[in-house]
Amino acid sequence: MPEAQNPTEPDAHAPGNLGGEAPSQTAFATGPGASPTGWRNNPEVLLILMAAAMPLSFSTWMALLNNFSVEMADFTGREIGILQSLREIPGFLAFTAIFALLIFREQTFAVISLLVLGLGVAISGYFPTVIGLYCTTVLMSIGFHYFETMQQALSLQWVAKDRTAMVMGRQLSAKSIASLFMFGGVWILMEIFQMPYRGVYVVGGALTVILAIIAWMVFPKFKDAHPQTRKLILRRRYWLYYALTFMAGARRQIFTVFAGFLMVEKFGYDVGTITILYLLNHAINMVLAPKIGRLIGKWGERRALIVEYCGLFIVFTSYAFVQNAHIAAGLYVVDHMFFAMAIAMKTYFQKIADPRDISSTAGVSFTINHIAAVFLPAAFGLLWLVSPSAVFLTGAVLALGSLILSLNVPNDPRPGNEVVFGGSEDGAAIGQAAR
Repeated sequence: MPEAQNPTEPDAHAPGNLGGEAPSQTAFATGPGASPTGWRNNPEVLLILMAAAMPLSFSTWMALLNNFSVEMADFTGREIGILQSLREIPGFLAFTAIFALLIFREQTFAVISLLVLGLGVAISGYFPTVIGLYCTTVLMSIGFHYFETMQQALSLQWVAKDRTAMVMGRQLSAKSIASLFMFGGVWILMEIFQMPYRGVYVVGGALTVILAIIAWMVFPKFKDAHPQTRKLILRRRYWLYYALTFMAGARRQIFTVFAGFLMVEKFGYDVGTITILYLLNHAINMVLAPKIGRLIGKWGERRALIVEYCGLFIVFTSYAFVQNAHIAAGLYVVDHMFFAMAIAMKTYFQKIADPRDISSTAGVSFTINHIAAVFLPAAFGLLWLVSPSAVFLTGAVLALGSLILSLNVPNDPRPGNEVVFGGSEDGAAIGQAAR
């Protein structure tokens, strides 16, 4: 078997090396103090570019969904509920990405996924019917979830462990900048230029497609340092990562579905005010996410996760009893800030994983994260009718459960030292071999 190349070494025949000219002999290094020989040879630049490409279309879709579905497709609560359930199915099936990787490399599949996402959004305005919007939503969601899976896998493969948290923070910042740009762009296109829905969808989708093409044509094909496992795997020594991922998915449903709903139903926030909260969240993330990434690198995963879950426990408990609209808005912003702390969960896995398992486990973890999305929104919706406070107290219990799990993360996670208690035999054997 030929020796694997450095993950940052360009392929002479890749797009961006037209004519097969020899690549630079000095590849970009991701270690401390490294300096790039050129931005095209820097995989971190590609990761940030792709991270920014995704929200250009997805934020357009999010900004237009409610108005377009009601005004153009005559949606009611029943149809929007079905649409949201359909949107989560590709996330639940993210493990199938491993089968696509039998054909495509991760970098190629990430670009293809961006193209599918952009296409799904671009054509949404041409299908202003219930079935049409269902179909374009599923197409968009397939691209979105496969891209997010590949983005995580590539980040954990290409970036040195001591830089991953910081680089992921930069990616979150890029996403927030792109989201701010598109939320503002949608408002300008519709309010000032009076552009119809169809045109705005095309603009948002086309921007993602253009950046995906740039990512394909300008950057070389970066080689994987470790050949990836091309089959589904579930390893006992990763059990804590799986558990943390499941709990994160359950909490995410409470925030995305019910936190905003609380603002509208209980405190009467209108569309404009909710939009301002969205913009504020992205503006704060744009600035804080890179700092949080560096903080995680300094603190370590255990301490960062403990801080995150303590904070979320306080936030969810406060949601349950808040009576002031301004305090509720503040909780909503603080809640969103803790999303950046979830980087620690990904870097924890990077440190304990066999490098060959990263792509396969990325798909499996997205599926685990979306298990709760299949049943929790409906179940919590029924609970909401009885007691909205009970929904958020359940979220507090989930945060407490995550806190307990995080106490089992070791201070120095590595293969063979995955957990403080409950380690598996294969993990112990790996640790013994490493010594």
